[in-house]
Amino acid sequence: MSLVSTYAPLLMRSGQSAAALRWDARRSAWHWLDPVSGMLHSLAAQGDSARPIRLQEHANVMAICASGRVLLGQGKRLGMAELPASVAPARPLQAQVLATIDPAEPRTVMSDGASDRHGYFVFGSANIAADRRPIGSFYQYSQRYGLRRLALPTVATACGIAFSRDGTQMYFSDATLGAIMRCRYDAERARVGEVQLFAQGGIGGGALLVDARDQVWSTQGPALCQHDAGGAVRQMIVIGDQVLAGAAAGGMQLDQLLLIGADGGVFRVSPQVAGVDFAGLADTPFADAYSEAQPLRAGTAW
Repeated sequence: MSLVSTYAPLLMRSGQSAAALRWDARRSAWHWLDPVSGMLHSLAAQGDSARPIRLQEHANVMAICASGRVLLGQGKRLGMAELPASVAPARPLQAQVLATIDPAEPRTVMSDGASDRHGYFVFGSANIAADRRPIGSFYQYSQRYGLRRLALPTVATACGIAFSRDGTQMYFSDATLGAIMRCRYDAERARVGEVQLFAQGGIGGGALLVDARDQVWSTQGPALCQHDAGGAVRQMIVIGDQVLAGAAAGGMQLDQLLLIGADGGVFRVSPQVAGVDFAGLADTPFADAYSEAQPLRAGTAW
């Protein structure tokens, strides 16, 4: 099969860096983090400019919650906060701490994460010390079971966490190695097994997503690459000379694809218009135990 490449046009630039791109169906908007400047950016489905929200503490990991709140990974702390309804709050957005990760190990911080198909949050850590030894781990957090470590190989920098459409397969990577791994995943028991290589590649700290056809897409350099069932790349969406940091489907029919560059570039593609073989799959929100009957004040801890 010949490799098909599509160019994604630049929509805008927003911030100094980008990570953790997510589609928020409740608000019909994409959200992503700028770990360098400590901002959270939001872009409406048909918008052409992003709304910045300053965070009390820099974050590089995020998930959307079922209640509309956001789950944030900030260094070693996993917390939750409520986004403001419209205008940015006068004070920086502060999260309530839910869990502290590996507090006895000063060299590690959270580096990537995603909700599984049960609504539990799975994330990994990275070694930020100069030695870059593989001491990072993978965890699952839920308000039902709390924090549980997954029995996966240690890594230098966890990245590329994603799940198959039925939730029984987990994908992950070590940014220093680049290879995409796959394993069997049991959300309720937080058990993994049968770890195997899915694809060789240059994911290098980027992201993975799984589409409605259960096909895996990975960010590799300036490209979003679609893999076939055997891991081979069959088509690419290219953003130019930037390093691609993330991609997420959005829009009412999940028929829009947003891509973010590591230096803040934002790109939007309509797969049907561009002739890209892509069918969006909705993320499962993090299953938080709070309801809209218990609102938070924007910009404050709770």
